[in-house]
Amino acid sequence: VQLQASGGGLVQAGGSLRLSCVASGGTFRSYGMGWFRQAPGQERHLVAAIHRSGGTYYADSVKGRFTISRDNAKNTVYLQMNGLRPGDTAAYYCAAAPSVILSNLASQSAYTYFGQGTQVTVSS
Repeated sequence: VQLQASGGGLVQAGGSLRLSCVASGGTFRSYGMGWFRQAPGQERHLVAAIHRSGGTYYADSVKGRFTISRDNAKNTVYLQMNGLRPGDTAAYYCAAAPSVILSNLASQSAYTYFGQGTQVTVSS
């Protein structure tokens, strides 16, 4: 599975961005999908995930501000980010987790495939 993320950029605090990730080479509808982020000098951690059934998971830090969604017809997962803060600045990565239950999507170990990052920078 190949994952191609896009949509990052520079935005002022309070602004919005929508990230997209297109998957190829696998059966997209069967995968759980996640968005991770990694700031310089910090570990990568999960921001949001969506199960093949449509069930979702969010990290506490983004609940109420970020929304993950998927379009199986387009093999694409999205991350709508509203109310952005300087603390959201990071490289964002999409990832695919084959055939796992929703609760397992909260664990980084469930993900087999990672795409390249797209940089999000939020200025104050």
